[in-house]
Amino acid sequence: MSPLPRIVIVGAGFGGLTAARALDGLAVDLTVVDRRNFHLFQPLLYQVATAGLNPSDVAWPVRGILSRQKNARVLLGEVTSIDAATREVLLSDGRKLAYDWLILATGATHTYFGNDQWERHAPGLKRVDDATLIRRRLLLALERAENSGDPAEQKKLMTFAIVGAGPTGVELAGAIAELSKKVLIHDFRAINTRDVRVVLVEGADRVLLSFPPTLSAFALAELEKKGVEVMLNTRVTGCDADGLSFGDGSKLDAATVLWAAGVAASPAARWLNVPADRAGRVQVLPDLGVPGHERVFVIGDTAAIVQNGKQVPGVAPAAKQQGQHVAKTIRAALAGKKAPGPFKYRDFGNLATIGRHSAVIDFGFLRMKGLIAWWLWGIAHVYFLIGARNRSLVATQWFFNYLSYSRAARLIVGTDEDYKEIR
Repeated sequence: MSPLPRIVIVGAGFGGLTAARALDGLAVDLTVVDRRNFHLFQPLLYQVATAGLNPSDVAWPVRGILSRQKNARVLLGEVTSIDAATREVLLSDGRKLAYDWLILATGATHTYFGNDQWERHAPGLKRVDDATLIRRRLLLALERAENSGDPAEQKKLMTFAIVGAGPTGVELAGAIAELSKKVLIHDFRAINTRDVRVVLVEGADRVLLSFPPTLSAFALAELEKKGVEVMLNTRVTGCDADGLSFGDGSKLDAATVLWAAGVAASPAARWLNVPADRAGRVQVLPDLGVPGHERVFVIGDTAAIVQNGKQVPGVAPAAKQQGQHVAKTIRAALAGKKAPGPFKYRDFGNLATIGRHSAVIDFGFLRMKGLIAWWLWGIAHVYFLIGARNRSLVATQWFFNYLSYSRAARLIVGTDEDYKEIR
């Protein structure tokens, strides 16, 4: 038993890692546990999926990040449940982590709205594994089209469908269009990658619903300029190896389907046996605590927080602010000082890129689009990368790609049963 207060943080995403670093120097026994040994910068994961960056450019070992923090210990493990009575976190291998304070920052995954059987045909994009899977399927589809002598099969293989026109869907669609129509045009002989069809499917009446209508309209026009076909007001009713089925009875033949239509929180609410919203997020108190669970906090994508009548978005700045707030609360309690009070989210704006030279930014008081917005989008994303070395590497690679239209990370790696005889 440690004589020091025991703090357990589950999840090494933006929220969990920020909380851990904000507790540096405190006389506590701090444990950070995650089922992955790295911190992932999710906003740039689509770049890995479309061969713009390597996984190592957007993911860094948690042990390395916290190596100089003397009060922190990092554990690799998967949480399966929480015993609130004994104040223990239970891991899949049978280990138990006792806590005095608990911070759950376990993130979210993609949801198929009750159609989980679609996942094998339409991967989402939340993990490095998802990104390398998508990259493999994108590049393999073109390789198979090159091998095929059947025009109908080639057309299907060269059709890429993305379901969901939020930031992830828009960024994927724009990046795939640029990859096929700008980068790969000299790489194949039997096919012309300019003929690649990129289809973005959205159930609502516009893309980027979280942005003002004027910026949504600009994004739509930019996507269409890049050759992306956008299907609005379209409900997906089926998804299989042949493509998509829609509510009006029509179908889209596509060998590759990607899912960007929604997210669901981790099972934290079930672990704690507390109320959750429709997405599974824990309905936290104003200070991010959990009703009925003293000294337990939930932050990031796992928490449902409403301020000024709006849901606090599941974005990196929000998670980092929540991590800092919980750390301040714990520090104040251990020092016998007054708690900082309710969490207040400071909204720094909303950003999304449509592709090269094109992005939209909504700062509330200022809205931008086009080239300047694209540069600001890039600067903001590089700024949020962890460590000067990572910022330099990504910025250098982006600049080189900008000048050369290169995508050097075009590697097809296992498995999908090791390409299933390629064809």
